[in-house]
Amino acid sequence: MPAVNGYAVQDPASPLAPFNFERREPGALDVQIDIMYCGVCHSDIHQARNEWGGSIYPMVPGHEIIGRVTKVGAEVTAFKIGELAGVGCFVDSCRTCASCLANEEQYCDTGMVGTYNGREKDGSPTYGGYSTQIVVDEKYVLHVSEKLQIEGVAPLLCAGITTYSPLRHWNIGKGHKVAIVGLGGLGHMGVKFAASFGADVTVLSTSKTKEQDALNLGAHHFAVTTDAAKMKSLAGKFDFILSTISAQHDYNQYLNLLSLNGTMVVVGVPPQPSAVQAFSLIGKRRSIAGSLIGGIKETQEMLDYCAAHNIVSDVEVIKAADINKAYERMLKGDVRYRFVIDIASLR
Repeated sequence: MPAVNGYAVQDPASPLAPFNFERREPGALDVQIDIMYCGVCHSDIHQARNEWGGSIYPMVPGHEIIGRVTKVGAEVTAFKIGELAGVGCFVDSCRTCASCLANEEQYCDTGMVGTYNGREKDGSPTYGGYSTQIVVDEKYVLHVSEKLQIEGVAPLLCAGITTYSPLRHWNIGKGHKVAIVGLGGLGHMGVKFAASFGADVTVLSTSKTKEQDALNLGAHHFAVTTDAAKMKSLAGKFDFILSTISAQHDYNQYLNLLSLNGTMVVVGVPPQPSAVQAFSLIGKRRSIAGSLIGGIKETQEMLDYCAAHNIVSDVEVIKAADINKAYERMLKGDVRYRFVIDIASLR
């Protein structure tokens, strides 16, 4: 079995530290990938610290994985040795439920198998991309273009598809007025996609210092959410709002910015439930909805779109040994806009 170097957390209170383990030998339908880069998602922190409950230890986080194929099973047809490949947030699903058959594996009726902090069908734990190698069924592996900056592609496997999917599902494009709430790892990708699709984009942020960044990323307007007069002036202005922030906040403040039949889609996960006032919804027939990443087919579509339009994440590349400092900086909002681990530093 292939020996792998990684970084793992042993319990909710311990820091990430070097961890050696073994991957399975590639089966007939498996693709073995030497990992080059792995993005650092805020959900890595939530799960490493068991903030959502049910965490499995030891845990090797990481679900924004880019690398090169080094071995393929005898029945693999979609990948060849030497190709760039990606692995996102899940590595398996039931494959037979209505969601899986509709290429929406992220909504699998029995639950998708997470790239980490999950369990394979044989009960063994899954270990993620803070490691030198991974073995995944070819059905759950993605093709990655050689055209783009590879380290900037890694976060597309979560931050990218998390924002691309709802924008596509609600058919956002020319003529739409869109607000992106929060300008972090998710929000900056939401801005890039919404602007690329032709929408008029406003960033709503608590931080005035991010205004120029927002405009550089493609936003047309910027508003500070603590400016009560400005927020009042935006009431009823937006067709669609994408809420990307994971900090606790008042949904009603943003729902009231929607126009008639407007929709706010939540992709950030605050730590506590948020109360929604009925009048925030019924006065203008507004809707609030949620969205979770995307299926394999849509994720590949997103990667192909990014290759065609030269879209990548804005990243800060770090060594694996700096991951604990990166976590602390993420919690302070001190990253523009995604940390990516250079896995060569693990070898």
